[in-house]
Amino acid sequence: MISPAALSQFNLFNGLPESLLNEIAAMSSEVSFKKGEFVFHEGETADKLHFLLNGSVALRVNLTSRPDSVTVSFISLPYQIFGWSGMVAPHHYTSSAVCDEDSNLLIILSAPFMKLLAQHPEHGFNVMVRIAEVISDRLRNSRQALLKTL
Repeated sequence: MISPAALSQFNLFNGLPESLLNEIAAMSSEVSFKKGEFVFHEGETADKLHFLLNGSVALRVNLTSRPDSVTVSFISLPYQIFGWSGMVAPHHYTSSAVCDEDSNLLIILSAPFMKLLAQHPEHGFNVMVRIAEVISDRLRNSRQALLKTL
């Protein structure tokens, strides 16, 4: 289990009280993936949040006009979040995540996490604002990557 002190390093959890970090730590797990292994596939039901602890993960989208996928973002800095679709309806991953190298991830199930945030709306609001920032950043990256393929 990750420590609350380590969780406080994650931008998503910045400023949360230690009691809440303790609850988040209790619902999280650390998982290892090998290079080339998929964390999730585009279109699958999204029920988890993923955070990079170390390694590198490529986010790829399929294009109907091409047989191969396009990398729209790289997750390569510790504590970066991906798989935010688990927090936002309709809860389907909008890209595939594949490890570019052996990687260790922190995974949090979305449903209990959302329930916890609902119980603490003042902190939940701040977390969701940060999720919106991540979505905005990924949309911008995806748009730029897709425009380069045209």
